[in-house]
Amino acid sequence: KRHVASFFELTPEEVEACMALITGEKKLIDETFNPDGYNIGVNVGQAAGQSIFHVHIHIIPRYAGDVENPQGGVRHVIPNKGHYTRQTV
Repeated sequence: KRHVASFFELTPEEVEACMALITGEKKLIDETFNPDGYNIGVNVGQAAGQSIFHVHIHIIPRYAGDVENPQGGVRHVIPNKGHYTRQTV
């Protein structure tokens, strides 16, 4: 193991290992909890909400109806942060 603060500091091999871990965890969660969907995320940097400065991946099982409107994805886990204005560039 090595300490890495940012997802962007991972080697290609480490990113591949993370993806394999996510896939394996999804299978276990599916078998146990049968969610309708997932949010998968990584916070990089304090401005993005990272408070533990080593790489870790959030895998959040989601269920139909667990929030009023799922638009905004993982932002709904934080109260009053789910809705945002979509901008076209």
